[in-house]
Amino acid sequence: MLNRRNMMKQGAHLAAAGICAARSWSGAAFATVSSNSVYSQTNSAPRHGGHVRAASTTGSLSDTLDPARQSMATDYMRGNMFYDGLVTLDETLTARPALAESLESTDFRTWHIRLRSGVYFHDGAPLTSADVVYSILRHKDPTVGSQVHYQAMAMRTIRADGPLGVIIELDTANITFPSVLGLTNFAIIREGTTQFDKANGTGPFTCAAFQPGVRSLALRNANFWNPGGVWVDSLELISISDDMARHNALLSGDVDIIAAVDPRLVALVRKRGLAVMESPTGTYTNLAIRQDVGPGRNADFIRAMKLLFNREQMRDSIYLGYCRMGNDQPLPPEHRDFNTHLPQTRYDPEQAKFLLSRSGYLNQSLPPLICSPAANGSVEMAVLLQNDARRIGLQLDVRRMPADGYWSQSWMRFPMGFGNVNPRASADMTFALSFASTAPWNESHWRNAQFDQLLVLSRSEPDEAKRRALYDDMQTLIHTDAGIAIPTFITSLDGYHPRIRGLRPRQGGQLMGYNFARSIWVDETDTAGGQP
Repeated sequence: MLNRRNMMKQGAHLAAAGICAARSWSGAAFATVSSNSVYSQTNSAPRHGGHVRAASTTGSLSDTLDPARQSMATDYMRGNMFYDGLVTLDETLTARPALAESLESTDFRTWHIRLRSGVYFHDGAPLTSADVVYSILRHKDPTVGSQVHYQAMAMRTIRADGPLGVIIELDTANITFPSVLGLTNFAIIREGTTQFDKANGTGPFTCAAFQPGVRSLALRNANFWNPGGVWVDSLELISISDDMARHNALLSGDVDIIAAVDPRLVALVRKRGLAVMESPTGTYTNLAIRQDVGPGRNADFIRAMKLLFNREQMRDSIYLGYCRMGNDQPLPPEHRDFNTHLPQTRYDPEQAKFLLSRSGYLNQSLPPLICSPAANGSVEMAVLLQNDARRIGLQLDVRRMPADGYWSQSWMRFPMGFGNVNPRASADMTFALSFASTAPWNESHWRNAQFDQLLVLSRSEPDEAKRRALYDDMQTLIHTDAGIAIPTFITSLDGYHPRIRGLRPRQGGQLMGYNFARSIWVDETDTAGGQP
């Protein structure tokens, strides 16, 4: 049972494994993380009021208010403004109650959900179990184009259990299932909704305007169910994909907050009296070597390529130190389930040369190395790798692809190419989505029966220490055998005017895991952004 006693045993780190070890997850024991608790730059109390303008990095005509189809950072930020999920993920990616007051299971396969009472959609309709059933079932419909279709297909049945009860039966046991429901795409919409020209959620803001690829205007929801509420009266989210234009907007005072500050501009931003928030996240850019075609079928070749990554140089020259060292395992060093026992892979060109010579690939023509600005830092990584390979007699042809269309037309389609992975809600999700034999985003086409067995075992293991041991073994297999090189984990950098309060680092990604709107407040009565 997930109750106060079980969670308190986990201590200050608030490990999601505490949720996993429990059989019941109750909102009665844990209040939803509210904006009351998430301000860090000052000791003064938050204040209501003000208009804030924030600039995100992405925007296109494909922007959407449909939670199921949201796939980019701006979509996630917008979704968190207008909608709620059954659970939310806090600063350590621990699942916390949201619309679900409790979530219980005795076998980790059948989950009983009890909804909060007194929750209303923006149009005034009360939240019921029918809304939840409808919202989740949509993801199973392939015509919807849901970004979490894979996760939804693991839910065998979703049915109502009275007006405020829902029962979800999984295909197989999964002790980390609450974290799955914390994904932004699983936000709850009103039953029967098919049009998304305007958002109708239960979230802290109502949608006053939406222009795909341009802007969204959100107004504070006076009837928001969370007693902590939100602080700003209105928030304008603007899409500025050009890096320099986005930085200039912050420096000139046209916007109050920007996502993704360029590491090379951090010093300038701070010199101008503005602030930069550094958030260690699980985001990484990786080289994927397919193990079903080409040289990736040879283990020596994969090992040699990993040894050619000069990780210290990449950390210092590409990210200017705003990252943490990677070790070819997909969990970052600050993650609660990170395997601390793996030996660090070091830059060793001589050993790489030996392995390449032994495998016969040193003097052979190789497939091109695919990179793109779409994968953060991959172009720079590819050039550094090419130079180091040339020094030992290995010729790597670097092929740079345009950012537009990279993920649909190039990613995972070549024998060697770079990817970019955002933080996952749990270790289980990381393994299931990218490394299991049936994973939808198994970039290296790695197949390992032992890994698959460990994944199944971990999902039904209630003992936290035993489950951690299984996770350690899984990371060892990835580190040793998978065709994935992960040189660094990227630190998220977000810039803001000092009058903006409430921001603090989160492991879930830029701007507080895309959820900054619920926490910020303005420390002056007349904001520079003016009125909406």
